[in-house]
Amino acid sequence: MSAVAAGLLTPAAGGWSPAGALVGLAFSAGLLLVWRRTPARRRNGLEDRIGPYVRDLPGVGPSVAVVTAPGPRDAVSLARAAVAHGGAVLDRLFGGSASVQRRLVRSGSVTSSQEYRAEQVAWGLGGAFAGLLLGTVLWVRRDAAPLLTALFPIIGVLAGMACRDWWLTRAVQRREQRILAELPTVADLLALALNAGEATGAALERVCRLSQGELSRELATAVAETRAGTPIATALQRVADRTEVTALVRFVDGMVIALERGTPLADVVREQARDVRADSIRAVIESAGRKEIGMLVPVVFLILPVTVVFALFPGFASLSLTW
Repeated sequence: MSAVAAGLLTPAAGGWSPAGALVGLAFSAGLLLVWRRTPARRRNGLEDRIGPYVRDLPGVGPSVAVVTAPGPRDAVSLARAAVAHGGAVLDRLFGGSASVQRRLVRSGSVTSSQEYRAEQVAWGLGGAFAGLLLGTVLWVRRDAAPLLTALFPIIGVLAGMACRDWWLTRAVQRREQRILAELPTVADLLALALNAGEATGAALERVCRLSQGELSRELATAVAETRAGTPIATALQRVADRTEVTALVRFVDGMVIALERGTPLADVVREQARDVRADSIRAVIESAGRKEIGMLVPVVFLILPVTVVFALFPGFASLSLTW
């Protein structure tokens, strides 16, 4: 037996080795798993096919209920349900569903406030895991007290939730900046279309077809609402309410007033486009002024002291030599 065991542990001359046998077995098992999961082999059984039709029927007893063994998909569904429940609890604790939903709409997201709370819980769990990992590393290295180590997961939860809220705020700001940058061009295109004699709805549709961006998508939504029977003034007002960009609100208000009072819309849109262009130039000048002030910080606190040191050091060095 000892000779046989030695022969299995050490490859014989011209024979097989246990390592090669294990590699071959693993390769064969992998091929078998790939074959089992091919689309031709993934056929639903009888219970999977009739279960959705008889599970919720009235009068059907538990004798025909489909019972499936728990698997990875069930675990994932359970985890998603737990995260969604945590988001609902968080929404009840902190409230603010209206403000959260308004910010989600301003960011252009189709996520509901409940789904956002669930994402916030997921981010908090990720922060807790990161805090737990960091605390464990510090505790193993004995660089932090045990009480401080226990606080790292709590800090991670709060940091993860705050980061999700900050990310939503940044998404709103970025989208509004893009809308503000697209507004002058869209206003000029709309003015040109109206001056060419097109109706308001046709002009908006042409602008949406020729342009791309966040503002074009909002105008496309307004055009779709007008096709569904909504008055064009109401649809445009909804665009202003969804975005809450000051320049766009002023532009839409001018168009709505012109539509309600019968003022020639082409002249109004042309003047509005000129105002929007002037506002964009003024915003660029203000941004340049802020950047100029921000550039004074490295000049005054970094470059100027180094320049003074380089200018005065030779004089101090020569004085020290003469003394």
